Amino acid sequence: MRLLFLGDVVGRSGRTVVTERLPGLIRDLGADFVICNGENAAAGFGITAKICTELYDAGVDVITTGNHVWDQREILDYIADDPALLRPVNFPAGAPGTGAGVFESHRGHRVLVINVMCRLFMDPLDDPFAAVEKAIEGWALGQDADAIVVDLHGEASSEKMAFGHAFDGRVSLVVGTHTHVPTADTMILANGTAYQTDAGMCGDYDSVIGMKKEAPIDRFTRKLPTPRLEAADGEATLCGVFVETDDSTGLAKRVAPVRLGGVLSQAMPG
Repeated sequence: MRLLFLGDVVGRSGRTVVTERLPGLIRDLGADFVICNGENAAAGFGITAKICTELYDAGVDVITTGNHVWDQREILDYIADDPALLRPVNFPAGAPGTGAGVFESHRGHRVLVINVMCRLFMDPLDDPFAAVEKAIEGWALGQDADAIVVDLHGEASSEKMAFGHAFDGRVSLVVGTHTHVPTADTMILANGTAYQTDAGMCGDYDSVIGMKKEAPIDRFTRKLPTPRLEAADGEATLCGVFVETDDSTGLAKRVAPVRLGGVLSQAMPG
């Protein structure tokens, strides 16, 4: 099957590039299933019910999140009624919503999607390794699930790489989110799991990780309080990862970066 994962959507420009480009991408790549991290979609901070609907209408099947999942208070009530909107699976017990789910592609594939948050330089959540071990228990890749995808939301490349190797051969794709910068290490690991340390963002790269430049520069250079950060609103780049799996094993046969629009170098699977 063919999977498309889109990195963190940041603000209106990020939403625009996704809604305008995704339908054509699905057609051109023959994508069977689309996952998108939406935790910065509402002006850079969180996500709303209306934005979820926008992304679903554009062709997204599952929305993942991260440390900004609760920034828009309305989502606390909404997330319990939307199984396709995930929050990190390693939040403490009792957190609204769920961190993993099994979904069906339009061609009938069973896709287990897991959203998990790292711990280095992040909020001290439960152990992400143990949480994902529990989430995949009983879901053998290529037997119970046709594909297993992990959105690994975190800062440290070392923690993400260690995680990828720990689950190599047991999931289809481990892809990092959160840093908003696409890494150049798109690869298939030794035992068949597709991997990229960070997918990058769907947002305006003439910015500081998706935010207008002035306030972040002031924070770094003057160490003074600044106005609330605002999402940059220039032309965005859509960033993501495309994976083709072996139908018999669920492991990756091909993986490639996707970058379209904006100021970054462009990349499309051949």
